[in-house]
Amino acid sequence: MGLQFGSFDSICQTAALVICPLVGSDQGIEPTCYSRNVDVGGTLIFQPSTCFVHIVAIIMTAIMILHIRSKYTAVGRKEIVMFFWMYALIELLAMFLDSGVIPTSTQAYAWFTAVYTGLVAATYCCLLINGFVGFQFAEDGTPLSLWFLRISCLVVFGVSFFIAIATFKQLAGFKYDQPIGLWIIYILWPLICTVIYVVSQLILVFRTLDDRWPLGDIVFGTAFFTIAQVLLFAFSVTICDAIKHYIDGLFFFTLCMLLSVMMVYKYWDSITREDLEFSVGSKAAVWEVKDPLLAGPGGADYEEDTASNYHGGAPASLVGGVSGQQLYQKGGFNQRAYPPSPGPGY
Repeated sequence: MGLQFGSFDSICQTAALVICPLVGSDQGIEPTCYSRNVDVGGTLIFQPSTCFVHIVAIIMTAIMILHIRSKYTAVGRKEIVMFFWMYALIELLAMFLDSGVIPTSTQAYAWFTAVYTGLVAATYCCLLINGFVGFQFAEDGTPLSLWFLRISCLVVFGVSFFIAIATFKQLAGFKYDQPIGLWIIYILWPLICTVIYVVSQLILVFRTLDDRWPLGDIVFGTAFFTIAQVLLFAFSVTICDAIKHYIDGLFFFTLCMLLSVMMVYKYWDSITREDLEFSVGSKAAVWEVKDPLLAGPGGADYEEDTASNYHGGAPASLVGGVSGQQLYQKGGFNQRAYPPSPGPGY
């Protein structure tokens, strides 16, 4: 059976998604092949390999957040860091749902799955809005930009959460055997957001940037995202049978999604530059004067002795037999150039 709009039957028979035990029928939809579980202290842990990737994803996301927060003056720093915080929450929640720590037979599973569904939809909304931060429709980091992002994500989360829990509980006309609304926010909405984000960033690079290297990050990120979907929805059963149920398509899906998120960070890092005047802990840049008018009356080879001879002080060119220019080249002077201070009688 192929992919059908509004139906999770073929999807859940192929991939072990967290929503599959709650849609299709009162017993859910069981995948054809899924990763074998392990017994840890009398507790069955499902998808152990996928849970390991979830842990790695949380650690890598924490590292990326720390790097983003260290770029104090980068464009869109506060907006993009919100995306990574939400992704970390998704991975944390997915680890408990995939592993069976929250059993599917409990009432809590439906509520946690609804929260997970809302977070996924809100995270893609956050990515979509971050795609337009670089166009400066609203100045980044301002209350207008941040609160628009927060309120938009909150609205998407609320709507998605309600649709999910109403579908699981068959409330307000929603039914788990006809989960059209859930299919739209879980399958279609992420695809729409990703396509718009990629197109917007291509426009941004071609129209505003001279450097074309960020295109590589976009291509790799898009490739990882596409590979993740194909491996999960098309080859999960094939992978599971070939590796004798040790891993399935969900493992490679989680891994490729982590790589695609890392490419989002790499792309953002490549198109943002810090203002060196306000950066903290960065090395000072070496500035070379090219303008002959600023090089002094003797041209590029002119060397000015700015040291004071007050009270018989030796000129800088005679201190230790090393000229001021040699000290500058050796890093003996502050590399940020300042004009000479006026004399005591100024």
